[in-house]
Amino acid sequence: MRSSALFEEKLGSPKKSAEALRQDGTAPSLAEAELKEIQIIEHVWIKMSDGVRLSAKIWLPVDAADIPVPAVLEIIPYRKRDSYAIRDHRNHAWMAARGYACIRPDMRGHGDSEGIMLDEYSLREQQDTIEVIEWLSKQSWCSGEVGMMGLSWGGIASMQAAVKQPPALKAIIPVGASVDRYYADGGYLVGGYAGQGLGWGGVMFGYCVRPPDPAVVGDVWRDMWFERLEQTPMFAEKWLTHQLRDETWKQGSVCEDYDKIEVPVLGVSGWNDCWPNTMIRLLENIEAPCKVVSGPWGHVFPNLGGPGPMAGFLQLALAWWDYWLKGIDTGVMENPAFLAYLQESHAPNPNPTDRPGRWIGETSWPSKNVSVHTFGMIPGQLSEDKGASSDIVEICSPVTLGLKTGEYMPISGVAELAQDQSADDALSVCFDSEPLKDRFDILGTTNVNLRISSDCSHGMVAARICDVAPDGKSTLISYGLLNLKQREGLERCTEITPDEMMEVSVRLNDTGWSIKPGHRLRLALSSHLWPMAWPQAEQATLKLNLASCSLNLPVRHPEADSLIHSPLAEPEAADPPTHEIAAPSQGSRHVNYDIQSGQTVYDVQFDGGKIRFDAIDLTYGSTNTQRYTITEGDPLSAKIEYSADFSFAREGWDVRTESRLVTTCDADNFILNGSVAAFEGENQVFTRTWDIKIPRVVF
Repeated sequence: MRSSALFEEKLGSPKKSAEALRQDGTAPSLAEAELKEIQIIEHVWIKMSDGVRLSAKIWLPVDAADIPVPAVLEIIPYRKRDSYAIRDHRNHAWMAARGYACIRPDMRGHGDSEGIMLDEYSLREQQDTIEVIEWLSKQSWCSGEVGMMGLSWGGIASMQAAVKQPPALKAIIPVGASVDRYYADGGYLVGGYAGQGLGWGGVMFGYCVRPPDPAVVGDVWRDMWFERLEQTPMFAEKWLTHQLRDETWKQGSVCEDYDKIEVPVLGVSGWNDCWPNTMIRLLENIEAPCKVVSGPWGHVFPNLGGPGPMAGFLQLALAWWDYWLKGIDTGVMENPAFLAYLQESHAPNPNPTDRPGRWIGETSWPSKNVSVHTFGMIPGQLSEDKGASSDIVEICSPVTLGLKTGEYMPISGVAELAQDQSADDALSVCFDSEPLKDRFDILGTTNVNLRISSDCSHGMVAARICDVAPDGKSTLISYGLLNLKQREGLERCTEITPDEMMEVSVRLNDTGWSIKPGHRLRLALSSHLWPMAWPQAEQATLKLNLASCSLNLPVRHPEADSLIHSPLAEPEAADPPTHEIAAPSQGSRHVNYDIQSGQTVYDVQFDGGKIRFDAIDLTYGSTNTQRYTITEGDPLSAKIEYSADFSFAREGWDVRTESRLVTTCDADNFILNGSVAAFEGENQVFTRTWDIKIPRVVF
């Protein structure tokens, strides 16, 4: 089927000098080129070696049969036909019009693909990706050169494929991706078990049980649907069963196999994303050609979401593909190794507005322009002299502390980013610098070294660094968590001897930040960060020996500044496919506190609305909710409730799914109560429940 809209516009910018083109990532070869007319193939089967067929959508130039083109693959589980149809089209139609075949298969067990997904990032899933790459390279419209790109799961899949080294894969662009499934993915989070990660386990199995479309797969759709409903596991059960970084998590973690990545890598991420650490890890560990970009964005493609300023991701990707898949010297390899946006001091704002700042470039990493600046600690203050105080300071935080931290995975939704930290700071143990006389730039990884003890057999420490304005507002820069039982490594559980001092290091998320003169830098330490991290089984009182405590910041020297003006083009994307908003999306966040009981309830509601796609006569709807409940003074009262509902309707076909997960705990166990239900019209045709206890090993 040919696209209803022909791409007749030309590249908007006038012809630029080679130097300018290299700076903003625009491909010189296309500066005056006509954009290609494209066709869209809504569905094609790709058969895997075990007989399972994946359904794929393809955008490609109409003349690709006569003039084969390179292929760009994005493989994810998020339904190409409805749920992600708009986002997919805006990126892939744009790229196809510039001379690429773009393909979007749904992973097995999702959308219209056959099979069952048994876990994230399985070996079978990775094998499927390799087989799709091989299939692509053999198509008559493909030149044999294949690239991979993707956000989140798709970015991880691209790096996992690179580790496998299929011959046809020539370059990758992972966006907002993680390299360690344990430390920085949906299950465990920078040193603590994530309350929101547990919710992802509930939502994910809700994604898995959505039905295929009978307009694509035919009369077998119902059999396929019930197979998913009956066989899809509760992902959170497996994740909680493996509470240490064992082989379950090492499998598929790219950090285990950096040396096997031999194709060029262009990494893109945002400081406000859940996985901002990947860019520096790639630079530090990959021997293949590697460039990375870290902007102000959340868990989004930088041309489609914020916080801003948004950027011309597709133009940069085009320059990368032209260079590595077509052999055109676009100058992209002359860009800095590390292009970073330093967010400047600004008032805290949970909404995805533009963040002030500036772009800088580092030609190599580690950079000679960045060195460690160490602050010591004295009560209430950061000191230039480490060991200046021998005071002992206690930390025993309210279990509700952390409600201002924001979402683990912000995707530019309603108020997902961190709020003013002042309220949480007031309940933490804080150390402030003097008002800064000069600009103070941070770029890289911050560590907090502590000599600490716990009065019981449990303990967690949360560290936040904040930018405190003269008016007292506190803006979150970065944070990190450490379960004290994992102080000797994530692979082992080391018992805590009450009141015995321990030497520990808390790693914070990487960041790029510029603090204005007159502002203060604050380190805030707490023993809880709810609901970002699940509370420990006991309410611990921690003690710090300040003589052996320090804050170690990666400070970029101001004299080495290399300000880059407009290093990325303005954001572009194809017009969205024809659709109608049948019901608008809307969301809300509320925190309710019961004074009498001490219970705090944090409610997140998001109604994705309903979208009608005229071309396939389908109306798609989605809603999800999160509820986090905890009672002050009782860490065992922690409770999360997640729901995810989806609906699909056309004349003669009206189905929906509902999924629920409720997680609670006692001193010895996590308790999972989950369910899925399926409906045809008003009739419930399927239900399945889980009631599971999992021993608390580490947490």
